[in-house]
Amino acid sequence: MNDDSVLLEVKNLRVHFQVRRGIVRALEGVNFTIHRGRTLGIIGESGSGKSVTARAIMQLLAKNGKIVDGQILFHQRQRAQGATASEEIIDITKLHPDGDKIRSLRGGEIAMIFQEPMSSLTPVYTAGVHIGEAVMLHLTPFKKVTTQMEEAIRAHRNVTKEEAREIAVQMLAKVGIPRPGQRVDSYPHQLSGGQRQRVMIAIALSCNPSLLIADEPTTALDVTTQAQINDLMRDLQAEFGMAIMYITHDLGVIAEMAKDVAVMYLGRIVESGSVDDIFYNPKHPYTRALLRSIPKIGKVRGGRLEAIRGMVPDVFSIPTGCPFSDRCPEMIPGLCNRIEPALLTVGNGHQAACLLYDEKVMSEVKHGAAVEAR
Repeated sequence: MNDDSVLLEVKNLRVHFQVRRGIVRALEGVNFTIHRGRTLGIIGESGSGKSVTARAIMQLLAKNGKIVDGQILFHQRQRAQGATASEEIIDITKLHPDGDKIRSLRGGEIAMIFQEPMSSLTPVYTAGVHIGEAVMLHLTPFKKVTTQMEEAIRAHRNVTKEEAREIAVQMLAKVGIPRPGQRVDSYPHQLSGGQRQRVMIAIALSCNPSLLIADEPTTALDVTTQAQINDLMRDLQAEFGMAIMYITHDLGVIAEMAKDVAVMYLGRIVESGSVDDIFYNPKHPYTRALLRSIPKIGKVRGGRLEAIRGMVPDVFSIPTGCPFSDRCPEMIPGLCNRIEPALLTVGNGHQAACLLYDEKVMSEVKHGAAVEAR
């Protein structure tokens, strides 16, 4: 894939949080690339750093959180008078969280859908107002949808209040809300869970972003509504040409939605590649363990589901060496619990952070075993 298709590059991103017990190293050297028009799926157990990654990109970290190292490079395309496209590369880590530049990117170029729409929509604003306010991070639940939509649109587009309302109605229709002309004046509590999430998608897309970050957007919804929302996001991606960063713990959703996949564990990317690489040729023991834990049709009735042994370590007790070493069935004592592996190329565009694929280390292990056997 050529460099022109790159939209966002995350390089060696490290995020720490200061808490009473000490420093929580939420992200430690995260690297990935999102390409224009493609979907990157971020998968991992709770506490792996998926949502922190999204919030770091949006510069929405809690006050005790800090980006201590790394870059988040956003490739912003601009159109000059002669209709020639020019590109500006913006390092988001250098922007002030409350500055004008990040506010213009947040909502205008990069939009985010949060997990629980009811806590993101202000109850005193109508649906239309919510869409107008799309850029305002967590939108207020006490406003009509119309108010919030209108404010968001007007924050990023040079339109009147009446034009913003019309755009809000159009967006509600586009995301499949019935009777959008009436629903635009509804309050969040008057909408179903699926409709609220559709409003959140309408808000996110109201300013035609280049990148949509969806942080477990269907978690609180029933299975049928989940499928409808995912279908809707795919259709809108095809229409708007945006890239999507889809965060979830559901491997089935990733298989359906993503083209590229990054697997996270304890604040690190442990494997990345195409969706086919991850599902049909997984390399990292953690990825393989995740796939084995999926319930499968045709298994012996009454048989036990496979589970990943042990528990995710406490953030203050992360093992030395490979962070997965204490749960890994393929752990090599004295090696995996001593050396932290780097992401290694294991195929075309396929990487895994595992010492099993480090030829130098493994040759030394084999040499040592051969010497001992003599």
